[in-house]
Amino acid sequence: MKTTLKTLFLFTFSVLFIVQAQTQDNTRWHLSDDGSIEWLVKANDSHMDHIEMSGLFMSAIVHYGVQYGDLKVKIHLVFPMLRTIPNNTHASLSHDIDYAELGQIKVNGEGIIEKPDRFYIKGILSYESSTKEGISIKHQLFPSTDKALFIDKVQINNPTNQTITIEIPNVDYYFATDPDKGVNGVYIIKVVSDKQGKFVLNANESIDYSLIYTGRKSGSEEVYISPDYELNKRKKLIDETFNNLVFESPNEIVNRAFSFAKLRSVESIFDTKGGLMHGPGGGDYYAAIWANDQGEYANPFLPFLGNIEGNESAMNSFRHFARFMNDDYKPIPSSIIAEGIDIWNGAGDRGDMAMIAYGASRFALAYGDKNQAQELWPLIEWCLEYCRRKLNTEGVVTSDSDELEGRFPAGKANLNTSSLYYDALISAAYLGKELNIDTTILNKYKLQAKKLEKSIESYFGRKISGFETYRYYNGNDVLRAWICTPLTVDIFTRSEETIDALFSNKLWTEDGLASAEGSTTFWDRATLYALRGVFAAGETKKAMPFFIYYSKRRLLGEHVPYPVEAYPEGNQRHLSAESALYCRIITECIFGIRPIGLSEYKLSPKLPDGWDSMALRNIKAFNNTFDIEVTRKMNKLHINVSNQNEIYLDMLIDSNETVIVTL
Repeated sequence: MKTTLKTLFLFTFSVLFIVQAQTQDNTRWHLSDDGSIEWLVKANDSHMDHIEMSGLFMSAIVHYGVQYGDLKVKIHLVFPMLRTIPNNTHASLSHDIDYAELGQIKVNGEGIIEKPDRFYIKGILSYESSTKEGISIKHQLFPSTDKALFIDKVQINNPTNQTITIEIPNVDYYFATDPDKGVNGVYIIKVVSDKQGKFVLNANESIDYSLIYTGRKSGSEEVYISPDYELNKRKKLIDETFNNLVFESPNEIVNRAFSFAKLRSVESIFDTKGGLMHGPGGGDYYAAIWANDQGEYANPFLPFLGNIEGNESAMNSFRHFARFMNDDYKPIPSSIIAEGIDIWNGAGDRGDMAMIAYGASRFALAYGDKNQAQELWPLIEWCLEYCRRKLNTEGVVTSDSDELEGRFPAGKANLNTSSLYYDALISAAYLGKELNIDTTILNKYKLQAKKLEKSIESYFGRKISGFETYRYYNGNDVLRAWICTPLTVDIFTRSEETIDALFSNKLWTEDGLASAEGSTTFWDRATLYALRGVFAAGETKKAMPFFIYYSKRRLLGEHVPYPVEAYPEGNQRHLSAESALYCRIITECIFGIRPIGLSEYKLSPKLPDGWDSMALRNIKAFNNTFDIEVTRKMNKLHINVSNQNEIYLDMLIDSNETVIVTL
């Protein structure tokens, strides 16, 4: 790519921005040897954070930290299948409980104050506290993987040489909801301790007990709960997730951030009466699916991880969308809500059919199951035809809004929708070949894609704020974060100045991309798309400093450990699909995996400067399990794709070269 003085200046600005940010960095957390991250609490420190953790029947957002050294914990419980009235998008039963209101542990008759020494996270929020009486207390907070319950597992240790008396409070918290506000009448929320009373601890002895948070319908039978069993199931999910699709690189922060993001991507799946539904979370979005969060963001990634609930939730989401296909080509709703019995369509057509076609075709290719692909084909075909019918006279796709739902203007035709439609046409042509679809139809898709690429250039290509990039819509005169989307679908006509614009001080902030030039609002999804796009364009040297900076800020900064939704909206909630978008930077762009068949993909690895090697291991895509190893050999890259039984590819390639791998 040609280097101009302007490009050199902007790259120098980018480097200086990152250097300054790293110099000023007061990273609160650090990496631990056991695969967790750890915050060592300073004396009299004050800091609060929040993390979401989910299971099939509940989610919890835990607000935790210290105030002048003292422990503060509040838990926001969400029970997605306990539906409230009105039974809309936000109708999951939720309830807040303050740990301080559940009673104090007493030592020798005196109530203690917990002062945390450290917090650590690896799919479980753990912390260890000390008290002036000399005892230590360890907490492990986590949701059940398959029950509507949350557990705080507590261990009290007596490291002193004295015998002490411990009194565990008799916790019996009970809350009954208003019967007129529940779809199924009264709901009961309880917190109980599985052990209470006085216990004598000799020197170096310990005692365990658990606080068990539950939600259920009134009249339903209470069941026995084993905290140890629930903890082991949660650990099993964490271990399986961390051990599949393993990213190995010289940068341990990125490796760890990838592992954490995998977990958040697949834990937020809910077992609704409408089947498994991958849900964004965030306290508001459960037992429902969206064309963007699930269809576009998460579903194309899930086959690579091989989580069976994840893959089933993806198929189920597309089945729900397919229910709304119709002969009149009225739009499929943006969201299927309330366990599948209702819809939300408040922003009209947001380009949802382009999102669904894009996600379903990429998912089907990566999943590698011909029967499932055949099931999805009618939906893909219908969505592509819908988009074709929405083309304006200039050849780009019109819609009522975009995925930001009117928060920022999107005009009558936006860059995002047309870019996704373009990619969907290409993926559909690949998929249709595998399904023996009439070549006349597939050639039509290829021709439509070529025409659309030209229309995107002529309609959206403009000089904005001094950069030869894209306007987001007709009339748009400021830079927008979503100018990155063409790069993610391999349209590189304006890549050089688009990348310059993305990393300029007009868009890049300390939290990634501003949604629009001059705005303080940011959405992580745009930053994650942009990083994908810059890597895809082959500009690894430009992308890496920003990618590492972003990874470190989200994993080890002041709000950890996952990518977030937005700010100021939502208070940087840990929505799950953003974590899937983070993982796709690695799979689709740093490794350059682009599915082109049910057992075939393009591979275009981008080994960063300073890295001698990188690998993805236990990849579960294309109905197979395999590893990809990339090693630098002089000025070439040695690629090995293999598993225990077979070597699929073993060759030297040039940097930014693309090869085809057939499994």
